[in-house]
Amino acid sequence: MPVADHRVALPVGERQYHIDLGPGELAEYILLPGDPDRTAQIATRLDSIELERRHREFASVTGSYKGLRVSVVATGIGTDNVEIVVAEALAITRRPTFIRVGSSGGLQPDMALGDLVITTGAVRLETTTNWFVHDGYPAVPDYEAVCALIEAAHRLGHRYHVGITATAPGFFGAQGRPIPQLPIRYPDLAEDMARQRVMNFEMEASALLVLAGLARCRAGAVCTVFAQRSTGDFVVGAAKEAAEAACVETGLESLRILAEIDRRKVEAGTEHWRPSLGI
Repeated sequence: MPVADHRVALPVGERQYHIDLGPGELAEYILLPGDPDRTAQIATRLDSIELERRHREFASVTGSYKGLRVSVVATGIGTDNVEIVVAEALAITRRPTFIRVGSSGGLQPDMALGDLVITTGAVRLETTTNWFVHDGYPAVPDYEAVCALIEAAHRLGHRYHVGITATAPGFFGAQGRPIPQLPIRYPDLAEDMARQRVMNFEMEASALLVLAGLARCRAGAVCTVFAQRSTGDFVVGAAKEAAEAACVETGLESLRILAEIDRRKVEAGTEHWRPSLGI
């Protein structure tokens, strides 16, 4: 039996080192939460489960949701982790669709705790993507993913906003949060982002959008508002659980919608979905 060349970071068609998944174990429609504990919570919503696995923070499940084969893979926190998950997933799938479901801090005053934010682009405050693209390269979702997320949130009756997300490389100083024991360089960062009509702060979306785009795969992101940065309010208790549920429901429904979009594209003999094809 030939020995794998370990100089190759991502041997295509082999079990991947960090996520501990091999060919056939990931679906082509993938939900990406950050928190590994959220994978188990999402698994309870699936009709059947064919695989569950956890290696480090990368908790995964593959199963069926309303007739669609889906996978859930937790990325952990940060764009460096997203790079690992996306790169290894690409090595064992054909052309996957990724939808991030996560939490965020709302920057606009009209946002309520528990609202959803559907990302139309991301400010790349992180540096992970700098190792792949130029500084001015945009982090944008696939338009089909944006449409599917909007339709999903509407169908489910969840309050949502649509706009630009800022992806930060940290939670405290990197998002302008004061730290009594440490100086921070940009204490007015949240206010600056809000003035530029940025909707929310989070820590993963830009890497997902850039890497998926480079791989010619669909990706999108929806995050719930856990913190309202303009007031300092933070979601707790049952309201936090409801906010997480709304985000997950929207993500799962968007995968079903994207699968239907794919079916209609095949029927129409086109590569690109358009509104006249319906969803």
